Amino acid sequence: MVKTQTQSFSDKSTTGVSMASNGTLGEIEIPPAVVVVMVPLPAQGHLNQLLNMARLLSARGVPVHYTGSATHNRQAKHRVHGWEPSAISNIQFDDFHLPPFFTPSPDPYALNKFPAHFQSTFDSTANNLSKPLAALLRTLSTKARRVVVLHDSAMCFAAKEACSIPNGEAYSFHPASASAFLYFILERLSKSTNGEILIPDDLPYVSFEDCFTDSFAKLLHDQYDYAKLDAGDLYNTCRPIEGRFIDLLAEEKLLGNKKQWAIGPLNPISIYVDSKSRRHNCLRWLDKQPKNSVLYVSFGTMTSISDEQIIALALGLEFSKQRFVWALREADKGDIFAEEKESRKFMLPDYYEERVKGTGMIVRDWAPQLEILAHPSTGGFLSHCGWNSCMESLTMGVPIAAWPMHSDQPRNTMLITEVLKVGLVVRDWAQRKEIVPSSTIKTAVNKLMVFEEGEQMRRRAKELGVDIRKAMSDGGTSVKELDSFITHISRR
Repeated sequence: MVKTQTQSFSDKSTTGVSMASNGTLGEIEIPPAVVVVMVPLPAQGHLNQLLNMARLLSARGVPVHYTGSATHNRQAKHRVHGWEPSAISNIQFDDFHLPPFFTPSPDPYALNKFPAHFQSTFDSTANNLSKPLAALLRTLSTKARRVVVLHDSAMCFAAKEACSIPNGEAYSFHPASASAFLYFILERLSKSTNGEILIPDDLPYVSFEDCFTDSFAKLLHDQYDYAKLDAGDLYNTCRPIEGRFIDLLAEEKLLGNKKQWAIGPLNPISIYVDSKSRRHNCLRWLDKQPKNSVLYVSFGTMTSISDEQIIALALGLEFSKQRFVWALREADKGDIFAEEKESRKFMLPDYYEERVKGTGMIVRDWAPQLEILAHPSTGGFLSHCGWNSCMESLTMGVPIAAWPMHSDQPRNTMLITEVLKVGLVVRDWAQRKEIVPSSTIKTAVNKLMVFEEGEQMRRRAKELGVDIRKAMSDGGTSVKELDSFITHISRR
């Protein structure tokens, strides 16, 4: 079943003037030259990136269909942040029906921090979206000269459906860093060349062990052959951040003759603020703090940590005596709108919020991360180093205290700390199964927020932020790359 919703997003057709049968002027719909169909992985960091990609394409007049279950399309729209959705034309949401499936709660005590509770969501999406996606593509193929499927790199089954129509083609969107994808490709090649490691000598080798569960690795493996059908790859990154890695990925020996485009950052570089909406409490609190004095603490939407680790983190923040805003909430479930019988109650030290009153603030609802990072009082980010968070932090010129949990995060940490040198490591990946003590957290926070070493990182981060924002300005490298992609898919 395909059901279309537009809600606050408008869907405008291209029209022209014609002579109606009664002799009066009327409008006739002109088929678009190209239509883009987005197929995201149903997890917040992935939904958000492709929705931002849809925003950029739509702003250039490209009709975009954003596909997924009704629940995940609703989630993507519900959490739009930093831009005004009603001002964006040509985004249409196609809601595909998924049969009911079990969505377990996250396990904060799992030693492997990959969000295994999402596996049923991922499997149901991969197994049930092919048919409705194929039906949509067949319909669109009669109305446009070319139908372009832009799918998450974990949703490669969509490439097969794109290639099943005569005027369809597929492109893979990588929601991780270019360096993380390069490591993935090099490791795969290494396994096919007698185990020889092909990582460049001047870059550290970071193992993929425990980055994923076996079930998620199987999901990727089962779709690997479909990725060969893609005509090119797009990355949410830019040359000021990953120029060297982008050039390496363009080498024919790695990905053949596929075209590559680095079109990031996809997140807004200037924040839209709705004057009619009430500002979040944490932003009003930040207004009262000195410049660069506040550490923002968040581990994203898919990480769940134990009570023991939460207490150690709380004490480390308190003992550091630094100002902080801590987004403390449980990881998303597969359906964020499903009613919880009993939500998790986080364990904190006795009278903790009274003890840190005036210095620290805990946010238990959805935190406006982009606005927090853009606030002049924010001087650092204690983060899991998910790529969304990295890109938003770097765009706003905020250095990172890196605490990788799973997926691409260990390689993102390497990029942030060893290549760009705009952050430090809180917990080394080798100690990923250990509790980080409060003393280690206190030392890392003070190094980032107080010591000269942290101040140098902050200066480098702010300089990098300027370069990143230039890449997304008129004539910037990322704008040129996006225009190049649109030109390519619009070719005759």
